[in-house]
Amino acid sequence: MVDPSVFGAIAVVIILAFLLVLVRMAHGIQPYQQGIVTIFGSYKRVLNSGLNFVNPLANVVRVDLRTQVLEVPRQEVITKDNSPTNVDAIIFIKVVDTPRAIFQVQDYHIATVALAQTTLRSIIGDMDLDEVLYNRERINTRLRDILDEATDRWGVRVEAVEIKEVDPVGPVKAAMEEQTSAERQRRAAVLRADGEKRSAILVAEGQKRSRILQAEGIRQSQILEAQGGRMATILSAQGEAQRLRIISLGAGPLDSKALTVLSLDTLSKVADGQATKIIFPFEISRLMEGAAEYLGVSRTVPDRSLNTLDELQRQVGSMDDVLGPIPKQTELMTEIQSIEDEIKAESDSSAAIVGATSGDDDADPAAVAAAAAARKAAQSQGGTPGPRAPIFSGAGPTGAATPTPPAASSSAPSLPGGSPSTESGPTPDPRKKPPPPP
Repeated sequence: MVDPSVFGAIAVVIILAFLLVLVRMAHGIQPYQQGIVTIFGSYKRVLNSGLNFVNPLANVVRVDLRTQVLEVPRQEVITKDNSPTNVDAIIFIKVVDTPRAIFQVQDYHIATVALAQTTLRSIIGDMDLDEVLYNRERINTRLRDILDEATDRWGVRVEAVEIKEVDPVGPVKAAMEEQTSAERQRRAAVLRADGEKRSAILVAEGQKRSRILQAEGIRQSQILEAQGGRMATILSAQGEAQRLRIISLGAGPLDSKALTVLSLDTLSKVADGQATKIIFPFEISRLMEGAAEYLGVSRTVPDRSLNTLDELQRQVGSMDDVLGPIPKQTELMTEIQSIEDEIKAESDSSAAIVGATSGDDDADPAAVAAAAAARKAAQSQGGTPGPRAPIFSGAGPTGAATPTPPAASSSAPSLPGGSPSTESGPTPDPRKKPPPPP
């Protein structure tokens, strides 16, 4: 008869075996994984995520379906222009076909990295160093296309390839630094030359404007000086005319004796000078003879009647004609204001002309037109550069408009010698001797 303990041991063994088989059959697959089931070297099926039960004798291989990052080791590559360069990269891959990734390649990680190394060396070998440095995007795109086409047979998709670093060797880097330094020096020289050029242009433009303004100022000063000289000449001539008329008015009542005394006084003043030679425009002996006659030492003293006031007015004109029109303060201020308006208008016109001739963009046509209008308005108010009306065209001392004084009154006819005549006939020359008595 069998011992009950034996049955208990057998039951325990059976239970343990069942549990072991159950554990062997159950396989848990993560959400980012897939499983490949093989039995005795034969592919059976693919296990998806979750709890799966398979044959206890089956072998399950798990494959990661997430995007994986592979690093291409740093390697030295010779470019097309024989420049040694150290290059490394990173690759982003993802398994899209699990059975092919397991059965078509031994290790798709190592295969992808090795293929990337050789492809990268081939691509960079067909490019110059400058192209490698400036066209990284082109290298990335070309390398990705080549790797994706090659790994498609392995069930692996290359999502992206990025060049991490392009590091030329020491001598090449030194040559590149020298080239960069030379390029910067060239740019600096170009910028310096351009600055000097612009500076010279600005200096020339400034000198041009300065000369234009200086010439305009000289023109304005010459115009003002000419106008001032013209007015001074007019005033001087008018003053001289008034002086001569006043002298003629005062000398009218003088007789020959008084004229002789004045002539002798003039001779004393002439002799008071330091000149060694004196030239007289008349004969001194005749003058002395006339003086002797009027001093009472001659044989006879001629008689001469004095002129009356009416005779003097007929000869030299009235008092108002002699003095002439006297300018008032208001007339002088009006003339000065018109000159100032002319100067301001000319200055605005000069500034507008300078801005227009310099070719700058800031020259406003409206400003030029406004300056021209202001100048024309000033000219229309009496400030034209042509002949200016005298400032003495206003009212005379009597309050009425006084014309230019005539040389003599119309009632006094002129003699051939230019001296006015009187009703009593011509005045005898006091220097001539009277005829001897019969």
